[in-house]
Amino acid sequence: MTDPGIMLQPAGIEDLDAVMEVMNDSFDPVFGEAWTAPQCAGLLPLPGVWLTLARDGERPVGFALARIVAGEAELLLLAVRDTDQRRGIGRKLLDCFVSSAAVRGAERLHLEVRDGNAAMNLYSAAGFTVVGRRRAYYSGRDGQLYDALTLARSAAELRP
Repeated sequence: MTDPGIMLQPAGIEDLDAVMEVMNDSFDPVFGEAWTAPQCAGLLPLPGVWLTLARDGERPVGFALARIVAGEAELLLLAVRDTDQRRGIGRKLLDCFVSSAAVRGAERLHLEVRDGNAAMNLYSAAGFTVVGRRRAYYSGRDGQLYDALTLARSAAELRP
């Protein structure tokens, strides 16, 4: 169940500091999954890209970054602050991604996640299935490599 105090709002480049705050708190640097501020800033102005920010009052607690190209929507990043996980925020952001992608005309949804990431449970519950594997995709800070799983969900299942 989602915490009723959590509000989702469209966001943009002006919210990059809040996004990075959440990013730095959410992604363990051991796995090499987090993006840098310049990577996010470079993507945000592109056509078909959207950002959703989750707030608990004024405090940013999560975000989802996505894009759509030629009817294919991709969830690029989804993060929830470590201390705010298990409050339904990730599911609320994922459902918003699904709905927003449908409104934008998506025929298929995609995402990638590190093999072993606990978020796999969230994605599976939302109807995403594994369709591929990228071996040694993530490079951790210690040089260890981690596989990425590619997940997808069809247009017939686009409602959250």
